Amino acid sequence: MDNAAETREFLTSRRARISPQQAGLPAHGPRRVPGLRRAEVAQLAGVSVEYYARLERGDLSGVSEQVLDALARALRLSEDDRTHLEDLARAAGQGRRRRRRAVAASVRPNLQRLLDSMACPAFVLNGRGDVLAANSLGRALYAPMIEAAGGATPNHGRFIFLDPRSRQFWGDWESAADNLVALLHAQAGRDPYDKDLTDLIGELSTRSDDFRTRWAGHDVRQYHQGAKAIHHPLVGTLHLAYESLDLPADGLILFAYGAEPGSDSEDALRILASWAADHDPDPAAHPHR
Repeated sequence: MDNAAETREFLTSRRARISPQQAGLPAHGPRRVPGLRRAEVAQLAGVSVEYYARLERGDLSGVSEQVLDALARALRLSEDDRTHLEDLARAAGQGRRRRRRAVAASVRPNLQRLLDSMACPAFVLNGRGDVLAANSLGRALYAPMIEAAGGATPNHGRFIFLDPRSRQFWGDWESAADNLVALLHAQAGRDPYDKDLTDLIGELSTRSDDFRTRWAGHDVRQYHQGAKAIHHPLVGTLHLAYESLDLPADGLILFAYGAEPGSDSEDALRILASWAADHDPDPAAHPHR
């Protein structure tokens, strides 16, 4: 990823979202483009117009924590936005010679055994949305995504934006698409020199108008818990809660679904687990361990 371009587009998009009235500034008549002017952001952040213009051009090298704090307040950044800005500044200061700790490309045997011991659908993902491992019930739940990958590592982005079956699989496809793009933006800030991530974003941008439009919005969010509806071809609609936990030692994410006790979705998971016991494909094949 081009860290300077990501910084420039991120700051520009956030500036465009705030009206003078929201910032407590006089509007002085209609504007040709929405949002604050650079001079107004500079005023709110307590920096010179020239210095803010340099930052918005994508040059965050040497920026102080105090200036990042001031920008976050001036642009009314969310916690996830603020973290993304910090990641961009860190990458600008480190350059290509210093990178984050390498992310594991496969799952340790002990981690796979942990997955297999869980009674709920459980997965290990990386920041690109690759499904690196799953337990039996997880593979059964994500069967359409695994089948769509055709033996390759299943990837949420490719399934959501490049496979029409995803629109039937996800109960709220729009939210699934929005969430995935926001997660990829956050990952791009954390590791802008991840070639696999750059290639994935390039592929999705080239092949999907839906992805390209969302990517231009520069939404950044992290989702550690929530709810999803999944339309499964075998057991129908499931309403599931999810939780995700970071695995810092591996740079990966443990992701698990659960159903409300006594619900139809719990019954559906029980049926799916029974089916998976007889039909689970070779666990060494899908997804890769």
